[in-house]
Amino acid sequence: MNKAEISRKEFIRMSGLGLAGMAFASGLLSSAEAFAGDTANKGGKGYLLKNVRLETGFVYEEGEVVHTKTELFCIAIKDGKIKSISANKPNAADAIDAKGWLMLPSFRDMHIHLDKTFYGGPWQATRRGPGGVKGMIALEQKILPEMLKTSTHRAEKLIELLQSKGSNFARSHVNIEPTSKLQSLTNLQKALENRKNTFGAELVAFPQHGVFYTDSVPWLKEAAKMDIDFIGGLDPYSIDGAIEKTIDFTVQLALDHKKGIDIHLHESGESGLKTVEYLIKKVNENPALKHKTFLSHCFILGRIDKVKQEEIAEQLGAAGIGIVSTIPFGGLIMPIPLLYKHQVNVMTGNDSIIDHWSTFGSGSVLEKANTMAQLYGYSTEFLLSRSLKLATGNILPLDDKGVQQWPKAGDTADLVLIDASCSAEAVSRISPVRSLITKGEIVY
Repeated sequence: MNKAEISRKEFIRMSGLGLAGMAFASGLLSSAEAFAGDTANKGGKGYLLKNVRLETGFVYEEGEVVHTKTELFCIAIKDGKIKSISANKPNAADAIDAKGWLMLPSFRDMHIHLDKTFYGGPWQATRRGPGGVKGMIALEQKILPEMLKTSTHRAEKLIELLQSKGSNFARSHVNIEPTSKLQSLTNLQKALENRKNTFGAELVAFPQHGVFYTDSVPWLKEAAKMDIDFIGGLDPYSIDGAIEKTIDFTVQLALDHKKGIDIHLHESGESGLKTVEYLIKKVNENPALKHKTFLSHCFILGRIDKVKQEEIAEQLGAAGIGIVSTIPFGGLIMPIPLLYKHQVNVMTGNDSIIDHWSTFGSGSVLEKANTMAQLYGYSTEFLLSRSLKLATGNILPLDDKGVQQWPKAGDTADLVLIDASCSAEAVSRISPVRSLITKGEIVY
């Protein structure tokens, strides 16, 4: 294939672009076609980006960060890696023009339910009957058999949405219970297999209907033998009626199969606190679970007094237990700055996106970083720039002293191009994602 012969369709195929990437491809096609033709002739698998904006340092006034310095560079990408970072060549004819867009690490959605969504189908608003979470369990038991018929397709559409918002990785909880049995898992695995070159995932075996409340035990034991990464859980006291029994089962299953733990904890009263304290105790007794154990939501942390918050945050940090928060608002403010103070690994995700639990998920974890910054008054250039780590899985272009630490030659080419002047602006304005590149492939 030579330059003259490469077609638009072929370039999209070679670059890993799907329909979601057509708009980006349209703007870059003329220079990229030529470059793709060159790499095809050489038998290589790479391309050059020019006019890429990278952060290079902070500007200080009276000791305060007031601005982020950036410069334009050329980024060579080959075999899924960043091959080199060099001085910009704005006139390079063989380069894809990144138009001065800001390059940031790709985003990671660390709490989502890819396996059950209305996204990609007709609009449906949330249906909330009586009975709280147990009422929702009853609803799920009715609607899941129908949802499973289209769950693979809809998971793929949801992945496309996440990619369009800059995420190339997700931690997805997947229903394991007597209604779905293992079908929700196998359906999602098909979707992930179809997207394996452009999207990565961790899976949590999630007993959405309780471990013992609906006897999910045999199905969880089967799922633990499969290609999953975490054993999940749900409100052990209010759903199963027993904190220790449920946590003990979850911990043992994780240990037996060398998995992590990620438990939904919505309980915000005494039972919520006792669950946190008991899980800390079990992880301290089993060091193999340190830095592999997470509490999702964990709303109790927003309800206890400041002295208790400090005590629990310190214990979570020491035990290596992370918090995956969906950054709630409307009266419940989670102590995220305090968790950071004690080196607790804090992550975020969209949770529900257009499903029977909620219809407000946008697919953007950059929006979550923005919400966090608003809630805690992170309005300065420095604090806004630090807030980006919530979207990127704790990777930042500049360290706290303004020294460039990302990207470096040899890094995996997982990146987004954002229409923003710096990461502080990207967070503050939820600046639009113009492109997502995963392992060197332009996927959006």
